Amino acid sequence: MNERTIADHYDSFVADTPLCALDQSILKEVFPGTLSDESSSSLTSIIDLGCGSGRVAMELAQRGYDVIGVDLSQRMLEVMLAKAAQGGLQNRIHAVRANLVQLDGFAPHRIDHAVCLFSTLGMIQGRANRRQMLRHVSRMLMPSGRFVIHVHNRWAALREPAGWRSLARSWIKSRWNPAHEFGDSVYQYRGLEKMFMHRFSKRELVADLQATQWDVTQVHAVAIDGATIVTGSRAAAGGFIVVAENRVRG
Repeated sequence: MNERTIADHYDSFVADTPLCALDQSILKEVFPGTLSDESSSSLTSIIDLGCGSGRVAMELAQRGYDVIGVDLSQRMLEVMLAKAAQGGLQNRIHAVRANLVQLDGFAPHRIDHAVCLFSTLGMIQGRANRRQMLRHVSRMLMPSGRFVIHVHNRWAALREPAGWRSLARSWIKSRWNPAHEFGDSVYQYRGLEKMFMHRFSKRELVADLQATQWDVTQVHAVAIDGATIVTGSRAAAGGFIVVAENRVRG
């Protein structure tokens, strides 16, 4: 399955994923909407990092936000812009093709808020690269801007068949292979032969944010099936949705 096929069918791939409804409900709490109109010089802007085909961008634009969708896939961006035009949101959604680790082209402190959902942060290989991306977002956002992130939980593997073995292998490999970090995995995904994903511990994610100019204000543990927020053991969560505030002050 090539990039065009994945992009053209991505919405149907994720349509029934419970996590999509859950992250939207949290986004509505964090970003409830704005009354600004298109003639206003003070539109509230949100950058959607790893926007894909515009699932989140469309919802935010419909609530009155000016959305910048960033993705490495040109076809995904084309699908997003086509959906925006069809929905009359072409003036509210803007596309930028970029690698999320290489965001130097964005001016500092020009964007109000940011989102990075559906485990996009975990698709960046290497902790140094992930932290570089987080620093870029802090630099780009206005002082006290909010950032909503979703990642997968490393310890959820304990709920999977032989998951403890995969965790043990990952930990052992991280001891002797500098290119491998505990929580890294490569697997087949919707026709892609090698999909990289880093699964985080809660402590790791919070540490990465704190080290890159972010104050964590909310941590939501997401159920294994992605449908609800849960409490309990660290293995009970399939992932985390975190809300952070830019420590940079004006």
